[in-house]
Amino acid sequence: MTLPILFQDDHFVAIHKPAGLLVHRTALDAHERRFALQLLRRQLGRRVYAVHRLDKGTSGVLLFALSPDTGRALSGMFERQMVHKRYLAVVRGHPPAAGEIDHPLTRRLDDVELNGAPAESGPQAALTRFRRLAACELPHRVDRYPSSRYALVELEPLTGRRHQLRRHLKHISHPIIGDSTYGKSGHNRLFQTLFACRRMLLACVELRLTHPVTGAPLTLSAPLAADFAGLLAALGWAAQLPPHWLPAGDAAPLARNADAPGVVQA
Repeated sequence: MTLPILFQDDHFVAIHKPAGLLVHRTALDAHERRFALQLLRRQLGRRVYAVHRLDKGTSGVLLFALSPDTGRALSGMFERQMVHKRYLAVVRGHPPAAGEIDHPLTRRLDDVELNGAPAESGPQAALTRFRRLAACELPHRVDRYPSSRYALVELEPLTGRRHQLRRHLKHISHPIIGDSTYGKSGHNRLFQTLFACRRMLLACVELRLTHPVTGAPLTLSAPLAADFAGLLAALGWAAQLPPHWLPAGDAAPLARNADAPGVVQA
């Protein structure tokens, strides 16, 4: 497996992590045998150092340092909220046109800290900005209504808590489609049935930061994976995105179930 490289210099490398790939080995998912860290080491023929993470189900921009010093510098920038992150997600329901989710989250320790440590500690401040880009209604009953509403949202986490976007969207009752932990199984199954979509519809499409060595401003973008872009095309939403967030060429809409009625744009 070759990982798409978005940026590389003498100090760090940015890749497009596919959905379903762990960043590194973890006891919480012990059956997995492929990890972005090990794949990139083999691909580049040198050591790389993880500086942040994306959840297994999330695709998009992921950074690795090429030296311990750069790794510490980049990790510090993430911790101090000096890296600006933009995500796209498909969610259940129609959230407001724009807003902020200011909701503290209980800390969830990673697999290293879980060794002999309590699984959770007290709540930490967490803030997410969101903007609704598009919305639609599908004539399928999932909950108590005869149709089901969905929306495409742009997300900007202003803090970096574990699973922050997924937990915040669940908190405002607009969980991400395909999220098996914080989402709604009925809506996940509907997207599997209509669009053969079995991934979590969350992607990090852009990181903006200052280069930790040269001081140059950088914008690192990852076009949506073909499956994500195809689903947005099927829903009529691809035109809402800037071209550099879409795959090269027109994303072909995913084939829908022949019995699935059309999409009603909101």
